Amino acid sequence: MRVAFVGKGGSGKTTMSALFARHVASQGGPVVAVDADINQHLAMVLGLDRQPEPLGAHLSEIKERLRGDNPRIPSADVMVKTTPPGRGSRLLSFDDLAADPYALTTPDGPRLLATGPFGEDDLGVACYHSKVGAVELLLNHLIDGPGEYVVVDMTAGADSFASGLFTRFDLTFLVAEPTRQGVSVYRQYREYAAAYDVALAVVGNKVHGPSDVEFLREHVGDDLLTWMEHSAAVRAMEQGRHFALDDLEPVNADALAVLRKALDEQEKDWARFGRQTVEFHLRNAQAWGNERTGSDLASQIDPDFVFGP
Repeated sequence: MRVAFVGKGGSGKTTMSALFARHVASQGGPVVAVDADINQHLAMVLGLDRQPEPLGAHLSEIKERLRGDNPRIPSADVMVKTTPPGRGSRLLSFDDLAADPYALTTPDGPRLLATGPFGEDDLGVACYHSKVGAVELLLNHLIDGPGEYVVVDMTAGADSFASGLFTRFDLTFLVAEPTRQGVSVYRQYREYAAAYDVALAVVGNKVHGPSDVEFLREHVGDDLLTWMEHSAAVRAMEQGRHFALDDLEPVNADALAVLRKALDEQEKDWARFGRQTVEFHLRNAQAWGNERTGSDLASQIDPDFVFGP
């Protein structure tokens, strides 16, 4: 199952991504965490003192690996971030993703991949979504199953909508502080996602009391799934002090369990996944891809390919 954590910058989505990944791993679930945020902090919150090798720096290699011997894709040069798999493409199992050569194992077990930050050659000339394209391609070619967890820390705010990556998940958790700024991102995200059947649930964060919960309920209604109370243990972790899941307050540990239950109950919809993969590929082909590659990228779509196991 694939889950994205989104929200306003500073809402705590990276911390929530890390806590959720660690919680699932502590319960025996295999986890791959992916840092798809331009601000690369997930490694640090997961307890690493170094970053994984950036996927964005190996995009050509990833394309070459995934295209396999698909006759519709003559070379990696004509693959773009939305290129869908077809017969002959190399499909990835969860174990394949976990064994990616650029992943690191974190102290609590989850494997970590990262898109990587801007390089010196990117400054002033490149869009960050060229980096995130590596994650989109990997998810397009991933065949994951129940009890396998891919946890993605997304870019802040509504920036996720700059590509089709926002449709690659079984469930999206929007982390919202009980502030007007926090819930404004929720409203924007809900509006953009409404036409694409994106399953969205709100996780309140940094909640100080009943009035904060009431504020969230007033502004997000039934989309409020659960909330994390202000946590001294989490603050200590963010300040670099030792942290173990057992340090987490019981009410906050319970909130993580609610998140996992909601994800486990989500139905995998391979038909929607395939339909939206094709839709966004055609959109990108017409908007920029055909001109960029000098080819008709619609020809990459294999009409007889069936998404899913």
